[in-house]
Amino acid sequence: MGLSSSRTTSKLWGRRGKLSRRLASVAAGAALLATPLVGVPAQAATPANDGKDVVLNLFQWNWNSVADECTSTIGPAGYGYVQVSPPAEHVQGSQWWTSYQPVSYQVGSKLGDRAQFSAMVQSCNDAGVKVIADAVINHMAGAGKSGYGTHGSYFEEDNFPDFKYEHFNDCRTNISNYQDRWQVQHCRLVGLQDLKTSDGYVQQKIADYLDDLVSLGVSGFRIDASKHVPATDLEQIKNRMQNSDVYWVHEVIGAADEPITEDEYLGSGDSHEFDYARQLKHDFDAQIANLRFIGDGKLPSNRAGVFVSNHDTERNGESMSYKWGAKYLLANTFMLAWPYGSPTVYSGYTFTDFDAGAPGATQNSVPNADCDSGQWTCEQRQHEITEMVGFNNNVGDAPVTRWWDDGSNQIAFGRGDKGFVAINNTGSATTRTYTSDLAAGNYCDVVSENDRSIDVAADGTFTATIPAYGALAIHTGKKDCENPPPPPAKVSVSVNAETTWGQNLRIVGNQSALGNWDPAAGVELSAENYPTWTGTVNLEAGTQFEYKYVKVDGSGNVVWESGANRVATVDANGALTLNDSWRN
Repeated sequence: MGLSSSRTTSKLWGRRGKLSRRLASVAAGAALLATPLVGVPAQAATPANDGKDVVLNLFQWNWNSVADECTSTIGPAGYGYVQVSPPAEHVQGSQWWTSYQPVSYQVGSKLGDRAQFSAMVQSCNDAGVKVIADAVINHMAGAGKSGYGTHGSYFEEDNFPDFKYEHFNDCRTNISNYQDRWQVQHCRLVGLQDLKTSDGYVQQKIADYLDDLVSLGVSGFRIDASKHVPATDLEQIKNRMQNSDVYWVHEVIGAADEPITEDEYLGSGDSHEFDYARQLKHDFDAQIANLRFIGDGKLPSNRAGVFVSNHDTERNGESMSYKWGAKYLLANTFMLAWPYGSPTVYSGYTFTDFDAGAPGATQNSVPNADCDSGQWTCEQRQHEITEMVGFNNNVGDAPVTRWWDDGSNQIAFGRGDKGFVAINNTGSATTRTYTSDLAAGNYCDVVSENDRSIDVAADGTFTATIPAYGALAIHTGKKDCENPPPPPAKVSVSVNAETTWGQNLRIVGNQSALGNWDPAAGVELSAENYPTWTGTVNLEAGTQFEYKYVKVDGSGNVVWESGANRVATVDANGALTLNDSWRN
């Protein structure tokens, strides 16, 4: 939901009672932790797009930037969908919530015009990524406002291009009691003009708008503020669409003891499960062993949309956010590994002000997103999240097996014989032997910086060290992973040798870094501290090598030192210093 001001404290934090009851049931089930967890189904709400169901929410990205990201990043990473901010004309303003105050249903927002939106959808579809549009259909702009929208349409209270006085609900005051269903669904949400969604004309206008977006290639919708629209009205609106089979997911922010619940809206689409994000925040701040029960007491997995954070919850504190750092990445890792609901990865921008719009936003435009600026969070470009999208696609509907936890902040589990994940939510590295159902072989730890190699034995066991606030993830889609060679060690060379005018000193040997015994290709040393010649040679740790020194003049004449080849070995930690003297 987009708001012009923050919600009341009672509305925000009254939800904790609902979550607390669910967490109590988690605690009651903790005694079962010793029992192997087998057969937890992997169901997804979002219809799979060629086997891909992960959604990326690019909040407040303009259409040109979304198009570029679909081609360069989102498509190659394996996302099935990209969710974009509302495309309809809205009030002017740099604040993020102006996108959630519609003026008309013309496609022309501060994120781009109709042609740019259409081109973006085509680019994403061509990249194998379908588009979900955020649809604001509960209300229009705030009462008492007037002026011109982002597409140039004039509006004033009770007078919009598509709607007049009779198209708004009779309640002309703000919602004051969230325990009163009628108020919540017929009065104004923080001053926004509440549409009479029971009216046939209003329903058809909304249906036509959604059909128009489908005609541009949109494949689904996030229905904003669904809680504030009677579920039957939304079902009627969808039935009026020419494309009534299009995917919908509802924003229904369930709260403790309120009469309106998420499951009421399953007649026209799926619903976002906000308690999932709340529990992630709670458990990563307490103990993640409870995550084993994260689906308990919530929507059915195949009807739930889940996320670690979204644009509302990161601002009001209900969920984790990018400000949680490593734990935020771990929460996304868990979400993409655990088979509950359809996961949405959120990507927005940094902020200190609740109302702050996208970086560089003006009254009527948003600049291109710049992931190198440090202002856009760009989670989709973070290695761990990118690789976990591939993990999610690879394990598919494989069940959870081999659950393990330490009763606190270390967990591990398999996804059948397709994958395995371990998460360490502590400040110290941990090493242990894990048991998986993976076939014997070599696997890549896809969330490690260098895709480290993990060898799984015939009995499915392997030993690994998980870094502090880190994770391990291996799957059958990425095997035979060789550890990258260690960076070359810099061998320090120091040799005492007197030379004649025009000669220089070189070190040669049986390694390519030493010229393979070719004096012309040897490493020339510096005479800055003559008669001591110094330099460095790049050789890998543990390398044993043979070498000698040679004097070479400007004409290419070579004088070799006498005696047998010298022999040395670079230490395992990469340390070696040669202190030699020329042998006549």
